[in-house]
Amino acid sequence: MAQLDRFLSVMVANGADSIHLTEREVATLQKDGAPRPITKQPLTAQQLLLLLREIAPPDAAQQMAAGAPANFLYANTDGQFAVAASHADGRWHASIGLGGGPAAAAAQSEAPEMDVVTAAPAQNGAPGHVAPAAPPPNIGSPNGAGHSGHAVHIDDSAPAAPPAAARRESRPVAAQTAEERAANALAMMDGLLRVLVEKKASDLHLRCGETPLMRIDGEIVRLEGYDTIENDLMEAMLRAIMPGRSRQEYADTNDTDFAYELEGLARFRCNALRERRGAAGVFRVIPTEVVTVEKLGIPAELQQLCHLNKGLVLVTGPTGSGKSTTLCALIDLVNRVRKDHVITIEDPIEFVHRNKQCMITQRQVGQHTTSFKSALRAALREDPDIILVGELRDLETVSIAIETAETGHLVFGTLHTSTAASTVDRVIDQFSADRQEQIRVMLSESLKAVIAQTLCAKIGGGRVAAREVLLSVPAISNLIREGKTFQIPSVIQTSRRLGMITLTDALVELVDAKVVEPREAYAKALDKTSIVMQLKNHGHDVSFAEAPEGGGAASAKAAPGAPAARPAAPQRAAARK
Repeated sequence: MAQLDRFLSVMVANGADSIHLTEREVATLQKDGAPRPITKQPLTAQQLLLLLREIAPPDAAQQMAAGAPANFLYANTDGQFAVAASHADGRWHASIGLGGGPAAAAAQSEAPEMDVVTAAPAQNGAPGHVAPAAPPPNIGSPNGAGHSGHAVHIDDSAPAAPPAAARRESRPVAAQTAEERAANALAMMDGLLRVLVEKKASDLHLRCGETPLMRIDGEIVRLEGYDTIENDLMEAMLRAIMPGRSRQEYADTNDTDFAYELEGLARFRCNALRERRGAAGVFRVIPTEVVTVEKLGIPAELQQLCHLNKGLVLVTGPTGSGKSTTLCALIDLVNRVRKDHVITIEDPIEFVHRNKQCMITQRQVGQHTTSFKSALRAALREDPDIILVGELRDLETVSIAIETAETGHLVFGTLHTSTAASTVDRVIDQFSADRQEQIRVMLSESLKAVIAQTLCAKIGGGRVAAREVLLSVPAISNLIREGKTFQIPSVIQTSRRLGMITLTDALVELVDAKVVEPREAYAKALDKTSIVMQLKNHGHDVSFAEAPEGGGAASAKAAPGAPAARPAAPQRAAARK
């Protein structure tokens, strides 16, 4: 893939007329007569010529090497482009427009005889028809220096074309230009994301050969009135909102994560992938407005965690359980009541925090850093007070997080575990047997809280989090140190006065408050027998959980994952005989 292809993709996706490259100036898109910058640093002559030489035919490359003007056509998957390069006033200039567009017409009037170059298949990341002369400095780096790689970075924050400008009279797909197809794909994508927000859904699912689907109140719902999406259109819709780095990752690995924002509406966490039937995408809504602890109903005991000077706080739960939203609310509280430096490491950045009382530094894995562990290690040299790690993915990241929490920093992190006790076990089990004793001691001192949550459908619509809460007290620290984590649920159950609560008790509280149906609480509970007993004791109907024979909640009709019923006493005695 030629490096200029990334510029051309941005031009097509934004419905621009042309791209202008001028030595010692930033690269710009020309749209409706107005320039829009797409690089952060001015181009050097070496960078500009390298971009052109990668796509130029041999004759045009020789003309540029001699300082003479060169005009040629270049074709790639986004369409055909007319390129006009010249050297005047001591600087190189280049104009690139879609074939058949105004820029192309101007270029053709200057040079009717134009060579046509087609993008060759990439090998090792470089186009097949020409070898770059010399690696340019990284345009995205300070002063355009400091890197020796070939990458020329576009400013991914360049604004996308507004949907209104992209809507045009529909024409048969075969008759549309590449510019029109890209604009229509962007308008369709933006329109679906707006519907996603309007319907208060959490996720949008797009698949080839299917109409769009959305997750509303936890259930997948098919949208009415939409046609099925074919692969070519799906690819165009995904490319229309992808930043440049994600396009390359998607081409190389067939999946990529990125964030997209509709100004004033919402941000979206996006995943693009290829599956059996073709391209696909999943898009999760991230509200533009930061959620507060008051709106989420986070209790005072958990709010006090934001005032800690050091320690490890883990928010856990399955995918889609609201972990990011809970962490967002806690960081927002920190931002309002403390005067500290907060570093967040995410993949991708979801909620955007504006500086209030704190200074917030937000880094995205893959864009601003290579991995969670490298960013976390680097954060220790960036004068942090509080660090948020979006996901404790591997052993080294967990190890650094524990060490960081021990050395006077407050660390927030997430894990995909269901209960507080299993969270402690998961952390310890990641280490080799010879290190586990040491990690137990470190964790017993640094772990301040575990918040294990799951989302339940509310009566009347919407969802609410049921949270199991473990807080650091001497009894919990002793159990972790001694390896008796199986006793943690008992300590949580007997420490409600301190703010701890089991998941079962949290679910029963929601049912008592008429926020959640008993059936929903039963479905989300891990200890089925216990929740049925508690719901019965509180006067709720649990007939849905009992077998027709009256065999109880743990009978054959119990939900998957419920503990198996123990045989009756005479049966157990017979079995022993």
